[in-house]
Amino acid sequence: MRVDLNADVGESYGPWVMGHDEDLVPLVSSVNVCCGAHAGDPVVMARTVALAKRHRVALGAHPGYPDRDGFGRRDLALSTDELRASLLFQLGALSAFARDVGIRLRHVKPHGALYNRAARDEALAEVVAQAVHDFDRRLVLVGLAGSMLLDAGRAAGLRVAAEAFADRAYEADGSLRSRRLPGAVLDTAEAAAEQALSIVTLGKAVAHDGTTIDVRADTLCIHGDTPAAADYARRVRAALQHAGASIAPLDRG
Repeated sequence: MRVDLNADVGESYGPWVMGHDEDLVPLVSSVNVCCGAHAGDPVVMARTVALAKRHRVALGAHPGYPDRDGFGRRDLALSTDELRASLLFQLGALSAFARDVGIRLRHVKPHGALYNRAARDEALAEVVAQAVHDFDRRLVLVGLAGSMLLDAGRAAGLRVAAEAFADRAYEADGSLRSRRLPGAVLDTAEAAAEQALSIVTLGKAVAHDGTTIDVRADTLCIHGDTPAAADYARRVRAALQHAGASIAPLDRG
């Protein structure tokens, strides 16, 4: 068993701090760094990229809708040209900070509303996948397991990675439970570790309604804004390693 353990980080802005990246980053094998649209700023991006290099974790971009007030969790009606331009802008910005410290981007994982819509909207998924391909075809495109984004990535000639979530509840159809509903985030590190272990060892998860669903994952996510995210990561990592799983980044090249 081999799986990547990723975290969404770099979500702070100016004096406003989100998450505990210094504690979380050493516990994962990949990070998805916000690119200044829904969260993050140039100083935070630079600091987070340097942190990823210091701990030798794979660096990924975490672009979202340009919606800082809504933290990228509101769906925006952008045109194809607007979305493509925003994605290229965000990838280019983070890539510049990566080059500055002598590393490169390894993967791209959309954020929030963009991620969830690309999972079910074929046309939007194709825009995202093509933008990633045109920026750098070596990048791995990360999307929800079983989603249209993964299909679009393959069609665009990209390597793709199916993602599952250690700290989020699922619905019976395999989608993530909306954050607007109670129980969307698993409320203990133990519950997250149990779900991660079931996904990696059995390819199964228990949905919010009690239904057992199939979930195949190349990478598992822990959200940096989840309270006690580092504790979640520590428990998940320990449970996986105890079960004999190897934790390694998606792209070790």
